Amino acid sequence: MDEKTAVSALAALAQEARLRVFRALVGAAPDGLTPSVLSAMLDIPGSTLSFHLKELVHADLVSVEREGRNLYYRPAIAHMNALLGYLTDHCCQGQACKPGSPRRRTTC
Repeated sequence: MDEKTAVSALAALAQEARLRVFRALVGAAPDGLTPSVLSAMLDIPGSTLSFHLKELVHADLVSVEREGRNLYYRPAIAHMNALLGYLTDHCCQGQACKPGSPRRRTTC
């Protein structure tokens, strides 16, 4: 991942509603969710949700597929993992993190 792509993804997530939408989609991976389910789950009006989904798709954090009459939005797990990897590439000056450091998963 390059810096421009990372900035685009981070900018897309730097809004409360979009972050909530993305986290809900990650929780529903790999099946994804329809806009109507997301709207009801997060209490976000449909037109507002549509705008936020478009921004997440544009940042390559979410994909959309039509299945019959429904659109399914799914998180781009590989892109999310690439972003996490980009952010942690230089952790601890390239050395293994010291014992006692909080450990977090950096991939899904």
